[in-house]
Amino acid sequence: MKNVIVLLADGFEEVEAITPIDYLRRAGIEVVTASISENTTVTGRWTGIKVIANTVLSEIVNQNQDFDAVIVPGGIPGAEKIASSKEAGELLKSMAAAGKVIAAICASPVLVLAPLGIISGRKFTCYPGMEEKTNEGKWSSDRVIVDGNIITSRGAGTAGEWSIAIIGKLLDEAAGKKIAETCLL
Repeated sequence: MKNVIVLLADGFEEVEAITPIDYLRRAGIEVVTASISENTTVTGRWTGIKVIANTVLSEIVNQNQDFDAVIVPGGIPGAEKIASSKEAGELLKSMAAAGKVIAAICASPVLVLAPLGIISGRKFTCYPGMEEKTNEGKWSSDRVIVDGNIITSRGAGTAGEWSIAIIGKLLDEAAGKKIAETCLL
């Protein structure tokens, strides 16, 4: 069974976090949510919804757990908090070096991945206007970009397509298509 970690920080974009959690679990992928703080309760940006993460990132790092993919939702200040997390940076760099799937959406491709060099030389997309904040990678206005093991997307309105692309990369296109059909995408 494939397994994925979703990084959560206060101020996360709710749709960009919950959609991949839901879709990947429907596809039979194990999803672990990890708060970057020492508190498992994480608050969304727009609705103030409180999500209880499965664990905290420091425990994942201490246990040296292995994942097939990492998902980084957007939303500000959530993406900024993930970008400033030393543990999140180390996890992302390690997974990138191992060729694992790294998926980021909205502000996260620029605020989280670019400073780590993860999108350097790669085609990527992000929330409109964020591309102006980096010289890393080659920006595209496409809704979802898959460049090797890096999957990026524009924002909340593309979260379903992004989640299907992640499933397609981890399992296969047929599995992604099946979830897309059941969710009426």
